[in-house]
Amino acid sequence: MSPISIGVLAISMSVDAFIASVGKGASGPRPSFGHTLRTGMIFGFIEALTPLIGWGVGMAASQYVAAVDHWIAFILLSGVGLHMALHAGASDEEAASTSMWKTIVTAVGTSIDAMAVGVSLAFLQVNIFVIALAVGATTMLMSSTGLLVGRFVGRRFGRIAEIIGGAALVGLGSLILWEHLSAA
Repeated sequence: MSPISIGVLAISMSVDAFIASVGKGASGPRPSFGHTLRTGMIFGFIEALTPLIGWGVGMAASQYVAAVDHWIAFILLSGVGLHMALHAGASDEEAASTSMWKTIVTAVGTSIDAMAVGVSLAFLQVNIFVIALAVGATTMLMSSTGLLVGRFVGRRFGRIAEIIGGAALVGLGSLILWEHLSAA
């Protein structure tokens, strides 16, 4: 893969993490630099890890993972999105109490597609470690930026931004499910 192809792949794999981070930023208290960096690192690490897992699984049994990855992404993203939309306007204490858990679950949900990409990369002559590093670094940058953008949007639009962010996650999960089911 060329560096341009890797860059395009990394950006496309990071867009969903950006959208989720915008919603997270709109729903929580004002993020500190450390919190922003930690959120980006969680998203980036998980997004870098999943293509490696997918690549390993793809080497062993690609048809089994491809058969259920869309359902996993749909359930995780829809669950987090519905929770976000239903709890829009919760107090900062409530948002902070489940923040780490929601961040990890959201990061896993947004990275399922990266696992599917990893499965497909198992059949190509690529350096999976370079690709995973590029995807992880790009996701870290985009999700950190998304958190800050969400905070700016959240200050202006508050509860509405949370509901839109939750709906975007449900929509993203539904789109992943629809794409896989309609291709079958």
